[in-house]
Amino acid sequence: MTDRDFREVEPPDYLIVIGEVKMSIDKVKKKELREKFGYHPTDSGSSEVQVAVLSERIKNLTGHLSNYKKDQSAKKGLLQLVMERRKLLDYLKNENIEKYRKIIKALGLKR
Repeated sequence: MTDRDFREVEPPDYLIVIGEVKMSIDKVKKKELREKFGYHPTDSGSSEVQVAVLSERIKNLTGHLSNYKKDQSAKKGLLQLVMERRKLLDYLKNENIEKYRKIIKALGLKR
């Protein structure tokens, strides 16, 4: 058989992925978060936008880890994202408590 013949063969049922969990955010979702939490539509550096993007990535990575419990590198990445979000939230809390409370409520975080 040639390489072409292999490409035409259907994969067996146990190799077909039924549901896929995204670990990153696509551009559309990131743009929606910037518009919702930013000061202007292209704002990507403010603490509020960064916390919102990190929260979305944490949510996606948590879904991945519920399917793949032994994925240690994803677990390490999740902890790094949580620590980064915690630092940004602490900064926001010290700078402007009203913005901090607003974003905690909007994202549904426990604090």
